[in-house]
Amino acid sequence: MKRMHIHLAVENLDQNIAFYSTIFGCPPTVQHEDYAKWMLDDPRVNFAISNRSKQLGLDHLGIQAENEQELQSLKQQLDATQTPIEAQEGAACCYARSDKYWITDPQGIAWESFHSLTEIPTFNDQKAASDGENPFACRPSEDKQSSCCG
Repeated sequence: MKRMHIHLAVENLDQNIAFYSTIFGCPPTVQHEDYAKWMLDDPRVNFAISNRSKQLGLDHLGIQAENEQELQSLKQQLDATQTPIEAQEGAACCYARSDKYWITDPQGIAWESFHSLTEIPTFNDQKAASDGENPFACRPSEDKQSSCCG
């Protein structure tokens, strides 16, 4: 079953962790000095915050697939929009290595469809599979101003 993904850029991570932990009734599932994530089941959402972006607020939205088959189904839906798609294999971002497809909606909001493969010990790494212009693979290459990886 797929999971909605929301990533917000925040200024004060500790203050926001306290706020969202209260709203969700639980502490983050993953927490680092620059990032926190709640993997909630009710509602089924992957909600993440980080303090790595210069622009505060909505960083990006997405849909997290549980497996490769779900990701390929999402890819077919993205293809149907006839909008350019950026594919990333083994991308390192947000303490995970994932296969991803990025698309931008008509309002300019980045949408990430992804399947996480494994956790990694750093927010990102320069060895991520990418096009060289976007070495951290956290956002589509055409949107470099507010990347979650700064």
